[in-house]
Amino acid sequence: MEITSEQTKYTLDESRIPKAWYNIAADLPVPPAPVLHPGTLQPIGPDDLAPLFPMSIIAQEVTTDREVEIPDPVRDVYRLWRPTPLYRARRLEAALDLPDDIRIFYKYEGTSPAGSHKPNTAVAQAFYNKEAGVKRITTETGAGQWGSALAMACAFYGIELKVYMVKVSYEQKPYRRSLMETWGATCVPSPSPDTNAGRQILAEHPDSTGSLGIAISEAVEDAATRDDTKYSLGSVLNHVLLHQTVIGEEALEQIAMADAWPDVIVGCVGGGSNFAGLTFPFVREKLKGKDVRIVATEPAACPTLTRGVYAYDFGDTAKLTPLVKMHTLGHGFVPAGIHAGGLRYHGAAPLVSLLLDQGLIEAKAVRQNPTFAAAIIFARSEGIPPAPESAHAIRVAIDEALAARERGEAKTILFGLSGHGHFDLSAYDAYLAGNLVDYEHPQEAIDEALHALPTV
Repeated sequence: MEITSEQTKYTLDESRIPKAWYNIAADLPVPPAPVLHPGTLQPIGPDDLAPLFPMSIIAQEVTTDREVEIPDPVRDVYRLWRPTPLYRARRLEAALDLPDDIRIFYKYEGTSPAGSHKPNTAVAQAFYNKEAGVKRITTETGAGQWGSALAMACAFYGIELKVYMVKVSYEQKPYRRSLMETWGATCVPSPSPDTNAGRQILAEHPDSTGSLGIAISEAVEDAATRDDTKYSLGSVLNHVLLHQTVIGEEALEQIAMADAWPDVIVGCVGGGSNFAGLTFPFVREKLKGKDVRIVATEPAACPTLTRGVYAYDFGDTAKLTPLVKMHTLGHGFVPAGIHAGGLRYHGAAPLVSLLLDQGLIEAKAVRQNPTFAAAIIFARSEGIPPAPESAHAIRVAIDEALAARERGEAKTILFGLSGHGHFDLSAYDAYLAGNLVDYEHPQEAIDEALHALPTV
């Protein structure tokens, strides 16, 4: 494997931390569909969201301003890990035997203290809750990246946190729970006996492995029934995607430092926050005329974008949340217990869904074993064991590079490495032992879940 001695890492000084988040809603070709009240099916207003979120976050959820200023105290915390590096994956290129005119870059968010992109919004949300005098926050988490990031942020701001963690991930990734507890949070497996939603699920399905939809129901119910508590979400909603755009704004500067422009950008999608964070600033440039393909990747076991429908649906299983128009598999969909726990969600962010509907991005689904095969290639060449979620993007990035080599095309590929997999080694154990199953959800099960979509 021959490696050149040219530049590998592109870094920015702390002074280049973005001063504003980018709001793609200002530039969309069509406006986002309104969010609807779950009871009346009428567009909701700020007062409807006030039991769950502080008004400053509600304002960011609905703003049409192109830029939202990042408060100085938030930028000060960002300095712990931002700006994050952009890497030229020279060793991966060599391992794949790529010619010089096929280049692969990745933006690495695993340098944050929590090991993923999630603190970009966790710190912002904790800051705004602290400003509003909130004493306690509830949330859900799948693989545990979001729960641990918010636990860290709440520790910074002295806020009590309770995390409802999807049960299959709670059991697969015990050290994620340990990390949350180290930062002072309380973490319980979901479905839990602590809420009406959890008790109802357990009564019907005592062996339920849980889902993000169920965990959201529990966290929302907990917050809505206590005056001292607000709710925090780690993906899907507009303000979460907004906070993540620091990734793409930095990447734009860094790819220019490399004297390059991506022909294709790849990111994994569960709810959509890391994908949006990397790609939305590039979508802005695409809308201005720059040529770039943008590919969202997801697991075949939870194919929200590739096999779901674009429709109004609840964000949670118990139908406590407002209805949003998104690509969905149905709020009652319970995915298989695959190891990419952060991608096990029935819906995709409304803004990401709208971009797919408008043809500005495309989507691909990949199976577990090829995904982990790509993760192993990447770990053995670049040295970073990727989070299983990010490995989906690596799989498609590798496929794009190999296809370009086959066709004799020059190509520059950029993908998002949303976090490391140091807490996901049980998944690697299962793969290396040959115990992972390439599960694809049967169409009849998807159809059954879609039958329960609300009529709007």
